[in-house]
Amino acid sequence: MTTIQIFDPALCCSSGVCGTDVDQNLVNFSADADWARQNGVQLERFNLAQQPMAFAENAPVKAFLERAGQEALPLTLVDGQVVLAGRYPSRADLARWAGLAVPAAAPSASSLAISGPGSLPASVSPNRSCNWLARMITPMPAVKPTVTG
Repeated sequence: MTTIQIFDPALCCSSGVCGTDVDQNLVNFSADADWARQNGVQLERFNLAQQPMAFAENAPVKAFLERAGQEALPLTLVDGQVVLAGRYPSRADLARWAGLAVPAAAPSASSLAISGPGSLPASVSPNRSCNWLARMITPMPAVKPTVTG
């Protein structure tokens, strides 16, 4: 079985999806990692702030940090080999490395991600030229009731 290891930069919690200013990339990756685990992938994450020895004791990770520094994290290993650095793997990356198929019709995590209560999905931009958001929140003119009789 393939083992995928993600070496995260120093995060406030194990997933990095906490606090008030959440990085959308972490939200997307957390959803994709959950999807991979639900499909039988052995996926491990290591947080530099909480598990520094995991970084120091892994030769490829230690060598990477000595060359590139912690600013170049996250780092992804598949079966002990470096396969990706500087960004989190996508669902397609995880599927390819694990030998899984990604359903073509399945929505990506980024299209479903929501950044907070009352916010819009990440795939919706309120700054489009059609200004649809302004139209949605513009009050309708009052209609005078008609009195019959």
